[in-house]
Amino acid sequence: MRIDFLGLQAFLAIAERGSFLRAAAHLNLSQTALSHRMKKLEDDLGIRLLIRTTRQVTLTPDGESLLPKARRALAELAGEVDLLREKARQHQARIALGCLPTIAANHLPLALQDFARSHPGVAVKVYDNSASEIAGLVRSGAAEFGIGIVTAAVWDLEMTPLRKEAFLLLCPADHPFAAGKSVAWGELEGTPLIRISPQAGNRALIDDALGSRRESLNWRYEVQHVQTAVSMVQAGIGLTVVPKLALDVARAPGLALVALRNPSVTRTLAVFTKRGAPLSPAADALLGLIRSRLGGRRPA
Repeated sequence: MRIDFLGLQAFLAIAERGSFLRAAAHLNLSQTALSHRMKKLEDDLGIRLLIRTTRQVTLTPDGESLLPKARRALAELAGEVDLLREKARQHQARIALGCLPTIAANHLPLALQDFARSHPGVAVKVYDNSASEIAGLVRSGAAEFGIGIVTAAVWDLEMTPLRKEAFLLLCPADHPFAAGKSVAWGELEGTPLIRISPQAGNRALIDDALGSRRESLNWRYEVQHVQTAVSMVQAGIGLTVVPKLALDVARAPGLALVALRNPSVTRTLAVFTKRGAPLSPAADALLGLIRSRLGGRRPA
C-alpha cells in the first residue's frame, strides 16, 4: 500500500493553521505546490478532506476523522527518523576495527595519529587480536573491518588483499646469521628457536610451508605473542621468525632481520568486511590511512 506522506504533511499543516498561505510558508512551499499536494492526496483517497472558501478553510467530516490519526502517524514517523539520525551520529562518533597485534603495535598508531587530526571527534576501539578472532569480530558486527591474514577460513566475509610480506629470521645484530643476506631453514638445525602459539595465524603458515621439516628444528621455547619472542631474542636465549612488518629494527637496537630461504614463507595481509555492509565514512577514512601506511593500494 502506497502512503502519500507529503500529502498528509500538507493536510496536517493546512488543518492546524487554517490557511493555505500560512501552511505554505510553514512548509516552505508555494501555494500552488501545496494545492497540488492536497489535490493529489484527495484524488488518491477518493474523498474531500477540506472545504476551501475565499475566507477560510474547514475540514469535512472525513477530514475531521483523519486529522488525529495523521497527526499521530507523522509524529511517530518523525520520532523514528530522529532516532535513526541519533543512531547514525553515535555510530559516526565511535568506530571499531580488528587488527593483527603485529600491525597494531608497529603501524596502526601512525595511521590513528593522522585519523585523529582529520576526525577529532571520533573515538576508535581497536581489537588487537589473533587472525581467527578478528574474523569473528567482523562477522558479528563488533568490528566494522579487520586487518588479518588471507585464509580459507573466512570464506563468508569480503576479503580484499592488502599486501604480501615475507617471514624473516630475527637474531641479535652480532649473531653470525646477521652477517649474511639470507639463511636456509636447514642452517637453523640445532639453534634454539622461539615459536609462537598455534592459535596465531603465523604459526600455521610456517608449519604448512615447512611440512615435516619443522620437526627437525630446535623449537626450545613457545610463547603467545610476537613481542614476547622479540624480547627473548634481545635477551640472547634464542632466535625467532617474524613477519617483515612485525618489527621496526630501527627501533629495536641490537637486532637484525635476515631473509629465509628453502623455502621462503610469506603471508598476505587482507582487509575483511562483512558482506553487504558498507563501511561508515569514518571507518572508510581510517582504512584508507592504514592502507597508505602499509603500502597497500585502495581498490579502484
